Amino acid sequence: MKKRDNFSGTLGFVMAAAGSAVGLGNMWRFPYLAAKDHGGVFLLCYIILTITFGFTLLTTEIAIGRRTGQSPLTAYGKINKKWGWIGSLACLVPILIFPYYCVIGGWVMKYITVYVTGQRQQAVDNDYFASFLRQGSTPIVFMAIFLFITWFIVYRGVDKGIERFSKILMPILLVFVLFISVYSLTIFYTDESGITRTGLDGSKFYLLPDFSTITVKSFFVTLMDAMGQLFFSISVAMGIMITYGSYVKKDTNLMSAINQIEIFDTFVAVLAGLMIVPAVYIFMGSEGMDAGSGLMFVSLPKVFHAMGKIGGWMGGIFFIMVAFAAITSSVSMMEAVVSSLIDRFRLSRKKSVAIVGGYAFIGAVVVCLGYNKLYFNVSLPNGTQGQILEVLDYISNYCLMPFVAFFTCILIGWVAGPKVIMEEICFGGYSFKRKKLYVVMIKYIAPFLLFLLLLQSLGL
Repeated sequence: MKKRDNFSGTLGFVMAAAGSAVGLGNMWRFPYLAAKDHGGVFLLCYIILTITFGFTLLTTEIAIGRRTGQSPLTAYGKINKKWGWIGSLACLVPILIFPYYCVIGGWVMKYITVYVTGQRQQAVDNDYFASFLRQGSTPIVFMAIFLFITWFIVYRGVDKGIERFSKILMPILLVFVLFISVYSLTIFYTDESGITRTGLDGSKFYLLPDFSTITVKSFFVTLMDAMGQLFFSISVAMGIMITYGSYVKKDTNLMSAINQIEIFDTFVAVLAGLMIVPAVYIFMGSEGMDAGSGLMFVSLPKVFHAMGKIGGWMGGIFFIMVAFAAITSSVSMMEAVVSSLIDRFRLSRKKSVAIVGGYAFIGAVVVCLGYNKLYFNVSLPNGTQGQILEVLDYISNYCLMPFVAFFTCILIGWVAGPKVIMEEICFGGYSFKRKKLYVVMIKYIAPFLLFLLLLQSLGL
């Protein structure tokens, strides 16, 4: 049997795992949730959940992957034969997400061309983004470009593709994020009424929790939003970290690597909010905080336009940076499915990549057409409305991911026992400093929080 691919070392694993974690979830979803959910209050909830809830799920999945040496489709069955069905659901998540993620990645590629070709004036129009979505072939072309880049990296394999590109893209991404975050703090703007808002004013809204306007109900919504965001931010409950964990060598200190992934991901997530939320607040006030998922594609072009000449450069750099983040995450999603096909059906990487690339392209075309020729609008149980993309997002992120995470906690906490994970973390004589926290979280607190999240997602 062909030897399984491996990361060359800890750095390669951390960069690839961090690259998966630092994607559109951090660059697109995190800022608009922070803006919607009272800024600093959301940030505080997110950080607390990261070092407890997120740490537990991340540790569990990476350890399962390395212990079994398998991708999600087969890994759970290695832990307990009767619980292998969790792996099928975990593999289904990236299968559903990957096509529409490539569509959003295509949107980012479109906005790169907007700023590179000097069309930022048109992007300020409120209907610009919507009119782009309504076009028949243009969104498909940009999606195909994004998908091809992802396909090429995964085709190259673990060490020559995923690891090598992650080592290049992640440091560049970090430099970009730091640059724009610092710049956002230095800008100011005076509106027509004579009110001047500065970067520091915007950063206070984002960084400092203000509980004066928070009700019990709104705090619960913020808490659940922060927990749901963690699935995006650390790439859990979708088989990715199990897949990446299966490529980690046995002599790697898992606890040290997990800590580095946590720190890197949280740092970039916080900076992503710091470079977007204050800038939107400065130029658009509190009203700009209500843009929701359109914050990046509708509100930010207005912000870059208001910056004057430098706004064109800032917009170009920003969307290139977001593209880097999106590619590293789409690579991890595609790899999770490709690796599952290789492990379960003994297919070659070449055949597996061809199959996944083919279905993803067809699925992504359908998603693109959902904004024009196949347009419909449906109300979802969680109170939102949307088209094909939003329906797929609801099924995968609001239903399947908490469901997979809940039963993963039950399997490890009560069936196989936490010792299965602790033995893997401590393999080679390494210590597990947060062992007591892990046991309490995996057995009691995490399942309870996930159950609440499921109830909210189902509108109960």
